[in-house]
Amino acid sequence: MFQDEIRVTARGGKGGDGMVCFFREKFRPKGGPAGGDGGDGGDVILVASHDVHGFHGLRGRKWLKAAGGEPGGVAQMGGKDGEDLIVQVPVGTEVRDSGTGVLLKDLAETGDHVTIVKGGKGGRGNARFANSQRQTPRFAEKGEEAEKRGLLLTVKLIADVGLVGLPNAGKSTLLRSLSRSKTKIAGYQFTTLGPHLGVVELGHSLRITFADLPGLIEGAHEGRGLGDKFLKHVERTRILVHVVAHDPTGGSPPPDEAWQTIRKELSLYSESLAAKPEFVVLSKCDLPGWEESLNSLAKASDAEVTALSAVTGLGADALLRRIVRALEPTE
Repeated sequence: MFQDEIRVTARGGKGGDGMVCFFREKFRPKGGPAGGDGGDGGDVILVASHDVHGFHGLRGRKWLKAAGGEPGGVAQMGGKDGEDLIVQVPVGTEVRDSGTGVLLKDLAETGDHVTIVKGGKGGRGNARFANSQRQTPRFAEKGEEAEKRGLLLTVKLIADVGLVGLPNAGKSTLLRSLSRSKTKIAGYQFTTLGPHLGVVELGHSLRITFADLPGLIEGAHEGRGLGDKFLKHVERTRILVHVVAHDPTGGSPPPDEAWQTIRKELSLYSESLAAKPEFVVLSKCDLPGWEESLNSLAKASDAEVTALSAVTGLGADALLRRIVRALEPTE
């Protein structure tokens, strides 16, 4: 199951304690203070990476802890700094304070990073406190405690094209036929239990990413079915491909009703989401009577509807051409 939300607590490394010691050399019987400083504790840093999908690697982890600094040494030798803990998260991760809900960072691009908590400073050794009035200090500083913060990590998939539609509309079939994605295809509701990404590469310079979202049902904006848990992933797509099934057996709603159901859910969830450019396609057009379904869907949506068939390959190239034109940058 795709895990797109997780709560963890991040804590930096504690600073190392300063050292209390004195020179004890053969020809320096009254050697001065020689305690070194403790090392600084490590930070916790989140980095967005395209190599990470979901939070599976963080499942079961309650803490993200950086290493502490080592204590100071003799002969004024400083302790080693604690290593930073660098955690890779998916591109599109929103980092929030779990207590206040405040957005700390939106890691929207590969390489985006944020230092969530800083480690504590190392304590000063007793050599630091020597002066003309206090020549043999017998104390040193303790290392500082590190910062700690509860986090809510939420990922919103970033894709060029979002595939939406009722369960079994044919989104997974379309994605599989267009891209290298290996999605599960079966004849029951909610075959897709989590978002899937597929990539279409056209030549060396054009790469289109598709996001197949789980089938929506009426009331999805209120959490029904798989609901608004996955509607949020459509928000970061540039265009929508709305897949409606031609089903002469009557197992699915008529195409015009199916289209209206999803449009209503998109609008109720977010007006900006509903305003995204939308391509309407009718799937399963190898089954008899699809021309009538195409006409009714075109009338209801007031849009140019692309007829698709995974069996015959009808419409796939035409749909790709429309998508490419829509994604081309405008001057």
